[in-house]
Amino acid sequence: MSLMTVEEYIQFLQGKGFQLQEDAIGFIQFGKQYTNASDELTNTAIELTLKAQKDFDGSFYVSLLEMLVSNQIKTRPEAIKYVKEKELISI
Repeated sequence: MSLMTVEEYIQFLQGKGFQLQEDAIGFIQFGKQYTNASDELTNTAIELTLKAQKDFDGSFYVSLLEMLVSNQIKTRPEAIKYVKEKELISI
């Protein structure tokens, strides 16, 4: 997956049939600003939230994003490795 902005990634997901409601999009923007996360890390947190929860769970997403940022995770591969090692999500 090439690096997309958060807005492009949301449009990509909607094109795949994931209908994110306005409150979910608000949570996504809030989490990104609150944690000062990059687009790559934000998009990865969205992806992992959807895989873990089968739907968008705003509090799960914000917690995951906070955890990734606080552990200096910068890239999608690092984030996936981290959640697997910590057994946070079975992916």
